[in-house]
Amino acid sequence: MLSRIDTELGDRLKDAFRRFPTGVAVIAAGGPRGPAGLTASSVASVSVDPPALSFSVMGSRSARAILAAPSLTVNLLGPPHLALARDFARSDGPRFTPDQGWDVLPTGEPFLPGAQASLRAVPLHRLPVGDSTVVVAEVVDVLLGPARGRLVHHDREFHPHHGDES
Repeated sequence: MLSRIDTELGDRLKDAFRRFPTGVAVIAAGGPRGPAGLTASSVASVSVDPPALSFSVMGSRSARAILAAPSLTVNLLGPPHLALARDFARSDGPRFTPDQGWDVLPTGEPFLPGAQASLRAVPLHRLPVGDSTVVVAEVVDVLLGPARGRLVHHDREFHPHHGDES
């Protein structure tokens, strides 16, 4: 149980990161019950040699399926994917519908051909931290899509930016 000081610190930490804009991705994996996916704003490049990235997830059903998968895709989103980001951010949002543009790699992972990039990755480390799990994954393939601006998560909302806007 958090003390009052810890709760206040946690709230201030959340406020601090709401002021920090981040990119948006949908992390997806195939599984025994079909594909699973979720929106993430915690994706970061970790290393080029070996090629690796990291992200964190909380304990949702989709997160548990992703954590159990032997491989996954990290689909970096642009402005055309605003609705998709919102859908995958909600537990009851539609997922992997035909109109969302998903396809499946020969290795079985769902990927989004229209994404800025789709990174196929294999988890190397899963580190539980509080109610989250940090995943470090080796990137084994990079599929580049069209570069069409940016989709940014800031202050609990998604913001599309087209072209060279500031």
